[in-house]
Amino acid sequence: MRLRCALLDDFQDVATGIVDWSPLAEDVELVPFTEHFPDEDTLAAALADFDIVVTLRERVPFPASLLARLPRLKLLIASGMRNSVIDYAAAEVHGVTVCGTASFSTPPVELTWALLLGLARGIVEESQALRTGGPWQNTVGADLHGRRLGLLGLGKIGSRVAQIGLAFGMRVTAWSQNLTKEYADEVGVHLAAGKEELLADSDFVSVHLALSDRTRGLLGAPELALLKPTAYLINTSRAAIVDQDALLAALHEGRIAGAGVDVFDVEPLPADHPMRTAPRLLATPHLGYVSRANYRTYYAQAVENIQAYLAGSPVRRLP
Repeated sequence: MRLRCALLDDFQDVATGIVDWSPLAEDVELVPFTEHFPDEDTLAAALADFDIVVTLRERVPFPASLLARLPRLKLLIASGMRNSVIDYAAAEVHGVTVCGTASFSTPPVELTWALLLGLARGIVEESQALRTGGPWQNTVGADLHGRRLGLLGLGKIGSRVAQIGLAFGMRVTAWSQNLTKEYADEVGVHLAAGKEELLADSDFVSVHLALSDRTRGLLGAPELALLKPTAYLINTSRAAIVDQDALLAALHEGRIAGAGVDVFDVEPLPADHPMRTAPRLLATPHLGYVSRANYRTYYAQAVENIQAYLAGSPVRRLP
């Protein structure tokens, strides 16, 4: 009898075609799900008869309560080698092996710049006007050359964003609680004395921090009030780092020039969510890691992980 494998959140319906799953054909039945399950009860019912689950990034939490309702589940594969929404202790208690995959950091870097440039030059507004007979040249673009780019976080992603900013001729400043002057110098950027200085001085602020107790709510109403009225905020990291209500208020009141957001407190966004209609907002549906190279890596290594598990020697185990 073949094992059943669920491929969650296959929104683009590409999971079974983007890599070769045939090595598993005799042992595993693949079942892709192209719709998101909105709550734990629905998810538990849908996954009750599955032995293997492949989940993308941190889209679907696997808390102890859910794992207890999936007695057949034996192998859980998450894309990436870090996942904060899986209860690893509960997985061990219930005999569930958890494995990860490699993941490239370049796609979120590229999306960060897509959002930043889209905001700076009014790309969406101007394109829509051109296609619908609207005004010709309705906006005046914000320059990048000579302007200050402030980076909250200078890790693997933030440092790459910094290099592109420097290539545009921007003055790049960075800050995080653990960032040292030596590393900032190595990357070629200025180390801000604190987040307040970075926020007040920057024309563009981009968030590239991991979510933790220290970074949750890092940018609230007092911090957003420090931004220039001509400044733009980009968040492709984690929604909870920026207070969403405070950001919505700043956008509606015109206290900042705009924001580019790829992450939200609830995903997928409900149809009536205020982020869908906020002014001065360029938003994308969490596309940061959604690229062909990443998807090929996620699913190809999922195949390898399943093969290794079936052979009795699991690889890329988490945490």
